[in-house]
Amino acid sequence: MAGFATAVEALPVGKSLLERKQARASTRAGTVLFFLAMLGGLAYIAIHVVRDLANVPVARAWPFVLLAFALLIALGFEFVNGFHDTANAVAPVIYTNSLPPNVAVVWSGLCNLAGVLVSSGAVAFAVVALLPVELILRVSSGSGFAMVFALLIAAILWNLGTWWFGLPASSSHTMVGSIIGVGLANQLLNPRPGASGLDWPQAVRVLEALLISPLLGFALAGLLLLLAKRLNASPSLHRAPQGSEPPPRSIRALMVLACSGVSFFHGSNDGQKGMGLIMLILIGTVPTAYDLNHAIGPAQVQQFIAASEQTSQILDRHVDPGAVLDPDAQTEVANYLRTGRLQPDTVPAVRQLVAELNHELVAYQSFQSIPASDQTKVRNDMYLTGEALHRMALAHDVAFTQQETAALRNYRSQLDKSTKFIPDWVKVAVALALGLGTMVGWKRIVITVGERIGKEEMTYAQGASAGLVTMATIFAADKFGLPVSTTHILSSGVAGAMSANGSGLRLSTVRNIAAGWVFTLPAAALLSGLLFALFRLFS
Repeated sequence: MAGFATAVEALPVGKSLLERKQARASTRAGTVLFFLAMLGGLAYIAIHVVRDLANVPVARAWPFVLLAFALLIALGFEFVNGFHDTANAVAPVIYTNSLPPNVAVVWSGLCNLAGVLVSSGAVAFAVVALLPVELILRVSSGSGFAMVFALLIAAILWNLGTWWFGLPASSSHTMVGSIIGVGLANQLLNPRPGASGLDWPQAVRVLEALLISPLLGFALAGLLLLLAKRLNASPSLHRAPQGSEPPPRSIRALMVLACSGVSFFHGSNDGQKGMGLIMLILIGTVPTAYDLNHAIGPAQVQQFIAASEQTSQILDRHVDPGAVLDPDAQTEVANYLRTGRLQPDTVPAVRQLVAELNHELVAYQSFQSIPASDQTKVRNDMYLTGEALHRMALAHDVAFTQQETAALRNYRSQLDKSTKFIPDWVKVAVALALGLGTMVGWKRIVITVGERIGKEEMTYAQGASAGLVTMATIFAADKFGLPVSTTHILSSGVAGAMSANGSGLRLSTVRNIAAGWVFTLPAAALLSGLLFALFRLFS
């Protein structure tokens, strides 16, 4: 904790350069605009939640109480994420005098809100895919809720702790660590066959992105700064701001663009982590409304039926004629996902699930018509089938031809549309929580990034280099459906730009940031694992 104490001592908030910059800020119009958007968003959420739950049979009030409590915690994580991570986005634009602090924060909050609203959901379900498969299938059970509460509360506690000490730790890193802790705890607490920990191939893919992205931020920001020096050696670009003087108009536009882009892509990437968990909460508490995507129309159902018939024909070619199928196809496919080992009965089991799904859709012709008692089974069959086909293709466990692979990819997209969906009201709720969080408690992290990484004040070129590289890196991660850390990329980018400029680094701050990076994952994993074990006692 000595390193943390150093970070606290390095934050004389009352004497900081930020406080002097903030004295000239005026954001009444922006604040009013944001809170009007928040009121409109709350009304939109209420209308759509009431509509979604209108046909849900109300036998007991407890599921709805649990739903409200779980959603409050999930949105609390996004709120903390907002003021913890977005501070990194506004630091360069504040310390180069491109925008007054409060204006920058309100604008960043609005950009975060927009980023969440247009997000695809790919990152959300990449994070969910890390969780133990049997807990996803039984998310409405006590252990399923213990999982969701443990990882969310652990992530919130660690984020608040690092924020309090002014450390730019990563919410993405924290969430992945929490998921790893729950997965390992589930495996240790359930030594019986069938209990799984993590999807390790997916975990490795995510961890690689979290490891490589800050290194890219450091290197690319440094290279971009050196390139800027070669292409434009103007002193106006490579000096620190003088007092409260704003930069030249072109530089200011570039800085605001970088801030807007980082905030927007932070919303589109980080906001999705909460979305995936909120969907698990909705599925666990009110499955009748959220197990399946009821927005899918008759034409899309017919496309699903056609794709499933084609998939059945493909799998028939790869079924071992001598295979004896276990009566429980779900268990066979779940075991394949848990162990990663293809058994003789695995392909026939997937083939059976495909046939059962096709039978359900042919019989009912719409998701709304499927009886409530069957919807959870249909969803689980879809989830298992899609993940199994993805694993088979990824690991080359089955020798599919190129044409077969394309057809199976189309079928998986139909499955994903049916189960991996995010209602618009969920996006609005996360957007409001993230945007509101951006406007609260941002100073500590901003001061660390803006004043404590380099020994000299940030120049226009350094701030622009770090911001542009962060924006581009998060955009690329979004395209590949990978969760990355805005915090680590931007703080590494600032350090890279400072190093390339010869400004020097404050080693105590860099050491504290590095310590936060190293300890976040094991600390969050330990905390979530212990909470999962505790919550299971009451489930």
